[in-house]
Amino acid sequence: MKIAKKHLLAFSWFACVIVGNGYAQSIPTETAKKIDSLFKQWDNNKSPGCAIGIVRNDSLIYAKGYGMADLEYGIPITPQTIFEMGSVSKQFTAYTILLLAHQGKLSIGDDIHKYLPWLPNFEKKITISNLLYHTSGIRDYDQLLSIAGTTQEDVITREHIIKILSKQRTLNFDPGKQYMYSNSGYFLLGEIVRSVTGKSLRQFTDSAVFKPLEMNNTHFHDDYTGIVPNRAYPYMQADKMGIVNSSAVGAKGLFTNVDDMSKWAMNFLNSKSENRLIIEQMMQSGHLNSGKYLDVGTGIQVGDFEGLKTYFHPGVNNGYNNLVTYVPGAKMAFIIFGNMGNNGNTFGNTDQMAGLFIKDHRPEKEKPGFKTPFDPIVKDTISVKPLLGSYVVEDGDHTAFELKNGEFKYVYYGVHYLLYRTTRDTFWYRGFYPGVKFVFTVKNEHDVTVQQTWPDGRSRTMRKRDPFNTPTDKQLMAYTGKYYCSELDCTYGIILKDHQLVLTNAKYPDSPIVFYSEKRLVNNLDWMKSLDFTKDKKGKITGFEVNHDKIQDLRFEKVE
Repeated sequence: MKIAKKHLLAFSWFACVIVGNGYAQSIPTETAKKIDSLFKQWDNNKSPGCAIGIVRNDSLIYAKGYGMADLEYGIPITPQTIFEMGSVSKQFTAYTILLLAHQGKLSIGDDIHKYLPWLPNFEKKITISNLLYHTSGIRDYDQLLSIAGTTQEDVITREHIIKILSKQRTLNFDPGKQYMYSNSGYFLLGEIVRSVTGKSLRQFTDSAVFKPLEMNNTHFHDDYTGIVPNRAYPYMQADKMGIVNSSAVGAKGLFTNVDDMSKWAMNFLNSKSENRLIIEQMMQSGHLNSGKYLDVGTGIQVGDFEGLKTYFHPGVNNGYNNLVTYVPGAKMAFIIFGNMGNNGNTFGNTDQMAGLFIKDHRPEKEKPGFKTPFDPIVKDTISVKPLLGSYVVEDGDHTAFELKNGEFKYVYYGVHYLLYRTTRDTFWYRGFYPGVKFVFTVKNEHDVTVQQTWPDGRSRTMRKRDPFNTPTDKQLMAYTGKYYCSELDCTYGIILKDHQLVLTNAKYPDSPIVFYSEKRLVNNLDWMKSLDFTKDKKGKITGFEVNHDKIQDLRFEKVE
């Protein structure tokens, strides 16, 4: 998040004003109207929506619901409505582990095999700290399950995850060498809690975490069939429900509402709370073996807004879309829980909400080296047209750029990020992760690339999809056959159909394959978009490896 120096706008604060189904608040009516305007598109009885909360010091100063928790029965969202948190859950799992460490029941430097003897040892020491900071190298269970054929309609239990992780024989990288976000790490942390305490993560957190804070409507939902009163149902679209059929918790699975999360936020911001040492440890940045520090704490990410440090984590899961952001320097927190799938802009809306309370008072020399007008409208739409369309990233990912109502947006996993133009071919993102830059190079209509660069120097190249350079059928036939993965016990086929290679599987629709290079082919399956092919000394294809997102070097041998 772009959330900076401790300076609040000089408002005249009004107490105990009720707005709609909101809470008693102490903000001006005019400010409340500006907040409401951010969510007006969902503020009706025909749309899913969201609940928001704003915490300052030890008070929930504004809370309100917009849209519907259940479209079938016409139940509106309120600050008491329960949402599934997705990865917002991770900070609670991290807190629980650190609590056990402070109680002397474990050390974050411990080898995880001490508590999880069933996990393959990989001939590498993996510590609890590696799990907390996403530096373990353990492959992501969500992606493994998807590759193996588990769909969103299938039930996922902890036993399923244990089984698939126990079959893994290699890591993405040596522990501590890299950072790679992994849900597996936080599932395993939940299993460590079970091993140490003899209680499930749900049972232990109910008594040790939530009860002391009077978070009476919060729990880890480890039985997907369980009834949750006042739950918001997730919607991928206004007319299509999402499905959450998982009983596995730790990485995800927390159920809560704005009321309860505000109590957690107050505890997080309270410098005198009894558990302050644990909160401070959560905020400490992780580091690699090389000594390089990471912009992540335990279960939270580290960002900036107008010069102030922020601690936040998004949570997206099959229609739920959540974000909780803490700004200790301003003694504030911002909460958005949504059930509107990818149709919400939680990052941008949080940024704009925070901007109503926090101003940038950094010296000029400390401000970003680029300036953009707040008005994002692109005036010269003709020069932008060659940039629009679908792109393939060098790692196999798929992205897109679109122009809608004069706004130029980067589309990634269904989320639309508004970009600001600084020169003809250069665009910046100014919200969360400020300073992410996109530089386009247009050589001709068939050769358009864009370089995405982060402030820490990381970058990647995207190439606009263009069908003009298609190999011959004879060249394509070399890739056809059946491919088997022993670590997942699953098979994929590649066939040639109407001059097009197609990836096939018993559980999924056929996926057209696109050439990125002779070695790397990509497709539109989110869980294995990038396939790197290997050949023997005679040039015959022997198999491929999945190298995409949170999975590296997952081997499929050609068997036919």
